[in-house]
Amino acid sequence: MRKPLVAAFFALALAGVGAAPAVAAPDASAATVGKIATAPATAVKAEAAPALKAVTLAGTVALSNCSGSVIRFPNSLDTDPALVMSNGHCLTSGFLDPGEVVVNQASSRTFGLLNSAGTQVATLRASKIAYATMTDTDVSIYQLTSTYATIRNNYGIAPLTVQNTHPTVGTAITVASGYWKRLYSCNVDGFVYRLKEGDWTWKDSLRYTSACQTIGGTSGSPVVDQATGNVVAVNNTGNEDGAQCTVNNPCEVTESGTVTVRKGINYAQETYQIPACFTTGNQLNLNASGCILPKP
Repeated sequence: MRKPLVAAFFALALAGVGAAPAVAAPDASAATVGKIATAPATAVKAEAAPALKAVTLAGTVALSNCSGSVIRFPNSLDTDPALVMSNGHCLTSGFLDPGEVVVNQASSRTFGLLNSAGTQVATLRASKIAYATMTDTDVSIYQLTSTYATIRNNYGIAPLTVQNTHPTVGTAITVASGYWKRLYSCNVDGFVYRLKEGDWTWKDSLRYTSACQTIGGTSGSPVVDQATGNVVAVNNTGNEDGAQCTVNNPCEVTESGTVTVRKGINYAQETYQIPACFTTGNQLNLNASGCILPKP
């Protein structure tokens, strides 16, 4: 998962930016999963029908090495502390081990908040990492020092709502990268029983159609349903070289154990299971009814 910067630039020089799969960008204090960031480019349009809604960059954030978004859950209140969602592999401390879960860990990480045009309008600050793991899924959720109301009143930016139901095949989606200020549109191609990459295994992963050629630095981007505007997944990896189940080359594993490799195809981790784990005041409760996130 840790591709050297020089090697990444060399690979992109040969293959072109559009061919690189999505994951974390380089950061002085953190390792990255998959391919590191290279250079920004223009938006990638879907191969199929145009967007049903005009998905923009409003509410997305740029991290030092990844992308993310300001999110809320269906039951969140405007007075609740706001949350930012990204990938577990985007933590500044580096990769989490299989089975490792971070809960309510102090953090002062900052995030560049973007408006619809991709202009940074504010710097938001975390008070803690509410939850992070690379087990079963690949997610990090930061609690901010600001409430949703404060962010809306000061900057005119509303959070993205995380859908609490499973996405469906064929759904038109947009991957919105705050790091690159770039949008990728495609469709949900299918769901993967197990997605294995190196030492990590992720459950019920979302596979994109080939139009979403996400690149390094898009890790943690919200995957937005174009029909509803809701977040259905968080972008996290892709198969670069066609290798099987290795770092930067995840493989699909069926319930019966059949392994499939899809070179050049990219993936996200679903987020419908997360809202049940956050209750009153946007506070994490891993013992809440319906919460299936891994526990420490």
